Amino acid sequence: MTAKPLDATVASSVVGAPSFSRANRMIRALWYVVWLLLASWTPPPLHAWRRLLLQLFGARIASTARIYRSVNIWLPSNLVMGEHAVMGPGVTCYCQGPITIGDFAVISQGAHLCAGTHDVDDPHFQLIAKPIRIEPHAWIAAEAFVGPGVTAGEGAVLGARAVAFRDLEAWTIYVGNPAKPLRKRKQFTAPAAGH
Repeated sequence: MTAKPLDATVASSVVGAPSFSRANRMIRALWYVVWLLLASWTPPPLHAWRRLLLQLFGARIASTARIYRSVNIWLPSNLVMGEHAVMGPGVTCYCQGPITIGDFAVISQGAHLCAGTHDVDDPHFQLIAKPIRIEPHAWIAAEAFVGPGVTAGEGAVLGARAVAFRDLEAWTIYVGNPAKPLRKRKQFTAPAAGH
């Protein structure tokens, strides 16, 4: 079930109305309870179990992806993770819009992927969902923030606590708030399985 924001002229969040349908809110409430009871306490190596729970709620997760127990995933059906992709401890995956994490991409501890924003010029404060794409081999470092609509190109690095509201070029290292390019990164290919 893909989330689609409600029309704010009918249901304005400014006056406390919900931004998503009742069905969406019920699925997310159920998801929260399932993760809390069946995943949030599990030992770190139980990635397969956490993958299974996410898949039951519509996530498309590769069999080698690793998701840690303390992640916060808003709506699993808006999440795609490739081979050997990692979502580390304490990551917030606020997938109001689709979030795709490519093969061998790493989202480090405490990072925040935020695929929703509001139209600040709209008196109804319309919620806007924009997809985030983290390409293969990219690294979103500890406590970094990736905003709505951003694509982190293949092999791009967003340094610790950096903030990206614009696309990150492939094989480039970014730091700061707002994120600015620091230097190019050496390109490589994926290591062989088991290495």
